[in-house]
Amino acid sequence: MTQDVTEGRGAVARETRDGRRVWGWWFYDWASQPYATLLLTFIFSIYFAEVARTSFMADGLTADAAGARAQSLWGYALAISGVFIAVLAPVLGAVADTSGRRMPWIWLFSALYVVGAAGLWILTPVDPPLVPTLMLFGIGLIGMEFTTIFTNALLPSIGPRDDVGRLSGSGFAFGYVGGVLSLAVMLLLFAESATTGLTLLGNPPAFGLDGAAREGTRFVGPFTAVWYAVFMIPFFAWVREPAGPRRPVRIGVALADLGRLLRSLAHRRSLASWLVSSMLSRDALNGLYSFGGIYAGTVLGWPVIWSGVFGVISALSAAVICWIGGRADRRWGPKPVIVACSVILAAVCALLVGMDRAGAFGIPFAAGSRAPDLIFLICGVAIGGAGGAMQAAGRTMMVRHAHPDRPAEAFGLYALSGKATAFLAPFSIAAVTQLTGSQRLGISPLIVMFLLSLLLLRWVNPEGEIEQ
Repeated sequence: MTQDVTEGRGAVARETRDGRRVWGWWFYDWASQPYATLLLTFIFSIYFAEVARTSFMADGLTADAAGARAQSLWGYALAISGVFIAVLAPVLGAVADTSGRRMPWIWLFSALYVVGAAGLWILTPVDPPLVPTLMLFGIGLIGMEFTTIFTNALLPSIGPRDDVGRLSGSGFAFGYVGGVLSLAVMLLLFAESATTGLTLLGNPPAFGLDGAAREGTRFVGPFTAVWYAVFMIPFFAWVREPAGPRRPVRIGVALADLGRLLRSLAHRRSLASWLVSSMLSRDALNGLYSFGGIYAGTVLGWPVIWSGVFGVISALSAAVICWIGGRADRRWGPKPVIVACSVILAAVCALLVGMDRAGAFGIPFAAGSRAPDLIFLICGVAIGGAGGAMQAAGRTMMVRHAHPDRPAEAFGLYALSGKATAFLAPFSIAAVTQLTGSQRLGISPLIVMFLLSLLLLRWVNPEGEIEQ
């Protein structure tokens, strides 16, 4: 009797620990999401576009030329960050697996996240330091991408293989909710209108920030840094690395293991096809995330606050779609989810290329029509929902292709596939925008990337392909 009670208490304790570990792992998505939501997509990118365009117009450029130059500058900055991430991501993953340690790397790159985000405060509307600002943004982006490698590598140990899809999808959905909440706080308390200096509630920015100097909107960087620092506490408190040997860091051994993995791709058609497919689709998706806000601000003329409201609506819808996607992943597997999402995203890109404030695909809108705003809102819901569900299912697909003893190495390679051409989407958008002088046509390379990624999925085994 006593033994049964003891075993029962032990089972309850293990279940509690496992539940906390899952929630702790989910809290990484909650903590890190504002970098994508507030900085990359809805608030900071639009503010940067406004400030840069105004600065270029002051130098004598027309409004259209200034907007195109601002988009090109943003694109080249993202491309440079992507190259840096692509070079180091697989090496760091191999080093982490060789040493058996992942948490110290998460601590290190969390510091970069916080420093880079907090530093964005320096982007003043008058005499803006555009290049230093973009350098700080790149540092924070690198921190976010590298922490993601190591937290993703913990996913196989969070739950059983059959439940990984649900856990991954729920994590993305939880992250979207965090992104929505952080965006709502920014809109209600801090981000001000450029014309009135007031927030969405009609008040000056909180904490005595000067709306005339755009201090409320500039606070988005420090706010994102504080949000991350606070909500990573559950992650560091509840998530522990799987038991295993701890070895000193040996770069040579890690590089040798990485070389072996890369050579194995020659006879692992499913994994190779999946990596290239995900490389194209995630690069195109990041292009949509990165330039969607700039498109709204410069093509449709949306101010920061309108774009923020749009972000709340689309992200809430995306959280629901992403949660549903996780359930679909669990029932049918990740591949059908990825295919459906890729088709949706390619269609969205085609619509953005064909639409502006005046009309869509040669069909004019009535004067003063809100149709383009409604269409873009629907596109935002589709981008957020399909993009989140596709990324969650992508994590599941990578788990099915990862060796259970070397998950960080596999996710480092996965990060490489997402960043080896991370410069391609922003560079293509920047270059096509610069060549054509049209921001809408600048989006067109993303259509080709999504379609190519769909073609490559033909050779991907939905059950995975693990090296023996």
